[in-house]
Amino acid sequence: MTFHLHPQLQKDCIFIGKLTLCRLLLMNDKQFPWFILVPEVEGITEVYHLDKQQQSLLIEESSLFAERLNEIYKPDKLNIAAIGNLVPQLHVHHVVRYRTDKAWPAPIWGKFPVIAYSEQQLTETVNLITDELGLVG
Repeated sequence: MTFHLHPQLQKDCIFIGKLTLCRLLLMNDKQFPWFILVPEVEGITEVYHLDKQQQSLLIEESSLFAERLNEIYKPDKLNIAAIGNLVPQLHVHHVVRYRTDKAWPAPIWGKFPVIAYSEQQLTETVNLITDELGLVG
């Protein structure tokens, strides 16, 4: 079965690269360093829908990515969540949070209009992440 990324994720995000199981995306909103891991398994909406090996791999990839984000950004908190109310396809948000960000301590979803990255900011962010993870886009 061919993997298809949900249209909303295609619209809102920039592809960064691939891990073993997951596609790594960047939410195109420069207000918050906000990344999304999407397991490339067609028709999956919940973690328990993955087989045991895929579940383990998802946790490993998410944990590794969270460690790298912590090293790069030095956040006050790293929010990791698989919510999926608007996008049912299984995806895991990794959002870097600071006590000084404009939404703190509230959730960021739907709080403020999106502010897209400039081309330079986008290039710098993608390069930073791909270099840190050794990814090829």
